[in-house]
Formats: sequence, structure tokens, C-alpha cells
Amino acid sequence: MADEAPITAEGLDALEKRLHEVEGYLHVAQKRELVEALQHKSAEPGFWDDAAAAQKTMAELSSAQEDVKGIDAATEKLGDARAALELADETDDDELRQEATSAAEELKSELSELELSSWFTDDLDHGDAIVTIMPGQGGLEAQDWCEMLFKMYLRYCDRRGWKVTVNDAPQAEVIGIDRATFTVSGKNAYGMLRAEQGVHRLVRISPTDEKKRRQTTFAGVEVLPVLPDDIEVNIDPGDLRIDVYHATGHGGQGVNTTDSAVRITHIPTGTVVTCQNERSQLQNKAFAMKILKSRLYELELQKREQQIDELRGPKHDIGFGNQIRSYVLYPYQLVKDLRTGVETGNVSSVLDDGDLDPFIIGYHRWVTGEEQKV
Repeated sequence: MADEAPITAEGLDALEKRLHEVEGYLHVAQKRELVEALQHKSAEPGFWDDAAAAQKTMAELSSAQEDVKGIDAATEKLGDARAALELADETDDDELRQEATSAAEELKSELSELELSSWFTDDLDHGDAIVTIMPGQGGLEAQDWCEMLFKMYLRYCDRRGWKVTVNDAPQAEVIGIDRATFTVSGKNAYGMLRAEQGVHRLVRISPTDEKKRRQTTFAGVEVLPVLPDDIEVNIDPGDLRIDVYHATGHGGQGVNTTDSAVRITHIPTGTVVTCQNERSQLQNKAFAMKILKSRLYELELQKREQQIDELRGPKHDIGFGNQIRSYVLYPYQLVKDLRTGVETGNVSSVLDDGDLDPFIIGYHRWVTGEEQKV
């Protein structure tokens, strides 16, 4: 914070204007009324007689409350910043001025989060996500890159307080992992993570090359929504081939001692999903079916719309010319998103610490701008 330019009254005015715009985007006035109505409804006798309907109502209430609380917290932060700045100007106190600047920076971050919620207009955006990472061009190096991305996303999810369930992450024979599939549970998980869908490119000195030559490798990231129970995907059991095999899961836990891993093939489409990180065959099968339903739902959307579905984006080879983001470790250090231009020279903060918010928020701001041009 010490290097930041001190906040000014004009800067706070701009933040107040932005706050009012976000409040309008989120329809906070209507949500205050909705919160009151849902709280009244939840207190009615017999509310929990229909557990499924009650849970849906409570989820709607929680979502509305979060947006209202977010606006209220941002308004309070703006007031604190104004009070500190006014007192700093009266007393010429640099410490108070720094306090106002810090509060303004926190407010900027909170407004970015609230803006994200306003951009997510599809109900699926607010739900959970299924993420799959697959090695692309680059041989053994790509399997190592796959594992690096896997760890990066685990750290990012941890930073956001999201729960991660690893469904499948088998170790490769030499280095890295063959693939990774995991489910992310948390507010706006799918909406946020769909920014990561596409080809990711790594440039570095090869860790497996004795001559220490520069190597370029690729991995593909697929992000699908976890479908809510009210979206039905009809699957004929006769269209499925289910194979059970010996699990070789990530980390070598006790799950690997039985033939609990499950591979499901949907024969008409050739879609294959695997799950092996749960302790029982039944749990692995349930998770695999959830992933299969999400993939078949996507395929159905493609069929209906006769175009590439927005859930996955354009399908390209996981290789040269198709990357959405480059991670360069040598001969210089840079992470750059090729769609938005967002970049940083602090590669460690991204790969080691999972600091992806600048890229993800930048992507959604860019997409929103592109849609407004149409």
C-alpha cells in the first residue's frame, strides 16, 4: 500500500459513482424487498414440510442477502474513507491519509467482486463447476504442466474459500499427471472459472532435457457447470459401458487399494469420463455420472443451436496458435492473457500462489465490453 498514490476527494467521488452503478446492476432495492419477503415466508408454519422447496427458497434468500450485505459493506467502507480523508486534510495527518487510501483500495476490490455478480446472468453461473485439465502438445513436459496448472487452481480455489473435490488425477508414469478432473463448490464458481476455459501455454527450460533447452508445452482446461437437479438429462442405461479398474489416484491414499475406479463410456457420443478418488465404487460412479450428464447437456446445447456452445468455447487443438494465456518462465518472466492483455511479471504469484483474480476479472470485464459492442 505504501507505493500507492494517496486517494483524493475526486477519487472517492468516482468510487461512489461506481458503487451506485453496481447497486443498480444488482437491483439491490428489489433484493431488499425480496429478502424481507423470503424471511417472512421461511418463518411460516409448515415451511419445511417440502424440504426441497424450502432449500431452494433458502438458497435464493442467501444469494439476495449476500448482494445486499455486499452493497452495505461497500457503502460503509466509502464512508470510512471519506471521514479519514476529511480529517487528514484538516490535520495534515499522513497516517490518516494512508488509512483513507487503504480503505479506498479495499473498496475497489469489493466493487470488482460485486460487478462480477452483476455480470453473471445465467443461473448456472452462480453454481458449482467441473474442471478438467488435459495435457496437450509437449509430451512428458505437458503432463508436468498439467500438474502445475492443477496445483495452481487448487490454490486459487483455496484463496476464494471454495471447496474442491478431486474426482480424478492419476499420476503419469514419468512426470506430472495424465489429467485432472475436480469439482469446485462455491458462490459463482462456474461463472468465475469459465474464464479459464481454453489452451494454456508454458515456456521454460525443460526439467527433463539434459541440454537445458527451452521447451514450449500446452495444456487444455475445460470448465462445465454442475447441473442443478431440476435440469434433466435422459440417459439410456443401455447406452453406457461401465468399467471398473484399479485406482491409481493422486497422492496414493488408501483409495488405491481396491478396484474402486470407474470409467463410463457413453457409446452413442463416444464421451468417456472417469472417477477414482472416492473410497467406494458407488461414490466414484455417482461422480462420474454427474460429469457425464454435464458433458451430454453441453452436447445437446450444441446440437440445438447448431454452433459451438459457449460453455466450452471454440474447440481447438491443444497446441500452437490456440492458447488463451501464456506463462513464460524463460528467457524472461511473464504471464499474459492473450484475449484481454492482462499481464504480470510476478509469475510465482500466479503459479505458486494462485493469484488469478486479475486475469479472471479482466476476462469478464472484457467479455462484457465485447457483448455491449454487438
